[in-house]
Amino acid sequence: MAAQGGQAVTAATPMADGHRFEATSVRIAADAESGPRRSIALVACPERVAAVPGLPSDSPSPAVPQLASTRPFARRASAWLIRWRVPLAAVALLLCVAAVERSRHLQFSRSVDAMFDRSDPALVPYRRLARAFGSNEVVLAAYDDPQLFTAQGIARLRGLTARLESLPGVASATSLATLIGNRAIDLENNQLARRFVGLMEGYAVGADRRTAGVVCVLEPPAANAPTPRARAVSRADTIDRLRDVMAELPSGMVAGEPVMLRDGFAMLERDGNLLGTTSGLLAGAVLLLAFRSLRWLVIPLAVVLLALWMTRGVLAVVGLQLTMVSTMLSAMVTVVGIATVTHVIVEFRRQRGLGRAPREALEEALTLLFWPVVGAIATDVIGFGSLLASRVGPVHDFGVMTAIGALAVLAAAVLVLPCLALAGRRDADPRMAWGEGLLESALDRLVERIVARPLPILLATTALVGVAVAGMGRLEVETDFTRNFRASSPIVAAYDMIESRLGGAGVWDVLVPVPAEGRIDARALARLLRLEQRLRTEVTTPADPGAGQPALAQPALTKVMSLADVLEAVSPVPVEQLGGSGIGNWVVARAVAEMQERMPQMVRALLGVDPEDGSTWLRVTLRSRERQPAAAKRAIIGQVQRIVAEEYPAADGQPGGEVTGFFVLLAQLVDRMLADQWLTFVIAAVGIFVLLAVGFRSLLLAAIALVPNALPIFVVLGLLGWTRTPVNMGTAMIAAVSMGLSVDSSIHYITAFRRRLAAGGTATALGDAHQTAGRAMVFSTLALVVGFLALTTSGFMPTVSFGWLSCLTLAGGLLGNLVVLPVLLALLARWIAPPSSSAAPAATTSPS
Repeated sequence: MAAQGGQAVTAATPMADGHRFEATSVRIAADAESGPRRSIALVACPERVAAVPGLPSDSPSPAVPQLASTRPFARRASAWLIRWRVPLAAVALLLCVAAVERSRHLQFSRSVDAMFDRSDPALVPYRRLARAFGSNEVVLAAYDDPQLFTAQGIARLRGLTARLESLPGVASATSLATLIGNRAIDLENNQLARRFVGLMEGYAVGADRRTAGVVCVLEPPAANAPTPRARAVSRADTIDRLRDVMAELPSGMVAGEPVMLRDGFAMLERDGNLLGTTSGLLAGAVLLLAFRSLRWLVIPLAVVLLALWMTRGVLAVVGLQLTMVSTMLSAMVTVVGIATVTHVIVEFRRQRGLGRAPREALEEALTLLFWPVVGAIATDVIGFGSLLASRVGPVHDFGVMTAIGALAVLAAAVLVLPCLALAGRRDADPRMAWGEGLLESALDRLVERIVARPLPILLATTALVGVAVAGMGRLEVETDFTRNFRASSPIVAAYDMIESRLGGAGVWDVLVPVPAEGRIDARALARLLRLEQRLRTEVTTPADPGAGQPALAQPALTKVMSLADVLEAVSPVPVEQLGGSGIGNWVVARAVAEMQERMPQMVRALLGVDPEDGSTWLRVTLRSRERQPAAAKRAIIGQVQRIVAEEYPAADGQPGGEVTGFFVLLAQLVDRMLADQWLTFVIAAVGIFVLLAVGFRSLLLAAIALVPNALPIFVVLGLLGWTRTPVNMGTAMIAAVSMGLSVDSSIHYITAFRRRLAAGGTATALGDAHQTAGRAMVFSTLALVVGFLALTTSGFMPTVSFGWLSCLTLAGGLLGNLVVLPVLLALLARWIAPPSSSAAPAATTSPS
């Protein structure tokens, strides 16, 4: 058997079962300098391999095409999809039109309590706060006025307060001018002025006596607004009007929870449209370079777009709303869609290289990939679905959305891929990428090293992973919500001013029940003042050890204020001296009644009735530093909760004191996200393991598939710990999501490996798996990493974190599947070889 100049050589080889196959030489080459070099690989094939233009003559030997009888259902399903491809495409078009129409009704959920499970006990006092005191949405408008305490300065403040209060959507506005009128403030000679300034300092006036604040309470969203979006737009308009007014003043700005949510959700809604499109275009550009075919660029993008519209349409139909983590929905659907179609492209190109006609090649590719694709989508659904166990509302909803999105990718691929792949003859075949020969050689060399030294590679990998994973014990959570925005954003600048000049941006509350008769007497106020005194003196935070100062206890609360403090400021007699006498109680009752007439908005903010049960509550407003470590925040909240429970314990069916507010909720939110991360990861890992064990019919193979995909997740989280990068909302979802996504490639790789192992040795099987599934992994990972880089341009930092971490875990998953997975397969091949492997012939002629 001989050949010259790349000529194919074939030889008939009888098989043990009586079938006659042709053995086709794959590589014959001549080197002008070193002389003739021959390498003849005999591969059992049911038909002769034909050369296809555009494919290199030194391509690796093709895997053994499977007989139709070995996978009858997949064969029949593939044939059916191709036969009915035109009607399926028509169905896809109709579904797309319907989904686009329905998705117009999809809404963003912009409320704070939507971040939590509806049954979360932390929401009970927060909702009571909203019911008893009207809207608990407060915007603080602040500006700088060096002449603040002069008559002109107070007049300007009073005029600004009235102007802000008159804006649509503002229920009330309170400032220092609300208490003292138009008089100048004489701190040296006027004791009452000193009391008023002391009362409002850290609340509506800065300690520098030149920073003025106006506390604006927003009206509840209009109940008669036609849609949640209309209510959100109304609230956004109110905040924009406040911002426009303050922009006219020196250093004027607005801040507060509603402002942060308004800016955050506006940013997310913009990101959801812009970044999703940008991510898809970047990934598409990589696919165009990889396969040099407009047809095979359009196909994955069509699958992704149809899946996205179908997902959004389903969400609108079932009534789900987008949340602050839903920006990543488009990216997740893009990941699943491009990875799925890329494997089909590579296998279709390989089948065309074997000489099959386009229709036959597509049918064979779909047959071979049918169960791997179904299994990959199933693992995606399990990974995403594990997020349903989270107690954090946005994460829970994100799991539902992405699971629907993964199923939509499968449906979209079924509907559009066969028709677009076989429509017309122009540009029918995906081509080899420029420089793909280098990739092919690199994959071959990698396999050679893995086969030669599997154990040292495994030990070195284990050591590196161990060092990285050790950093997981140093993980910290990000509880400063302002760090969810870039440092250059207006919201961060506003919070910097409040943090440094108005006592801190952490706003929270203590709710204290009034006795059943609902009367506020001198004894009740004295008890409330005792609580406040304990909060001021006993709630402390240690100094920063890194500041080079001794760790002395420092007051943690920069402001504690209640109705009792207001009465103390206006009353000539201290409240404690009134006692519980009838006269004292009468004085208190008259003072409260007079305050309700003169300062109704301030009294409404500090004294309220819960309409649900008719109970009366006093409100203690707390202010603390927002920018503190998570551990310090937890300690401060714990101290306040302990003191409140001691002073106002629940007894005899009466509720006790309650601690709530955005400061408290956010601290609990991120803690729960971190805890839920490991719960959802375990659920995802167990679910995927069970699925793989059933699919491969091997517990060992299921375990092997999990290892290379779990390691990158641990390494990335460990690196976050070593670098002291705090965990935010984007980080907390990465473990379960990445497990579901990266294991897809392992399914394709193991399937290709076992298919080739049935006809040859371990080295040959690894080489074939690297050149088929491994090559597809490289292309899809490269496309997805480039696409995910679009997320890093977002102004919302959790989206940025999710983008970077997704890039790292995808790249780590690629390394795991190209290095760790084949190492494990090489070491354990004897225990995972298919039963038929011993009967399959293979022959190789070495160079002579």
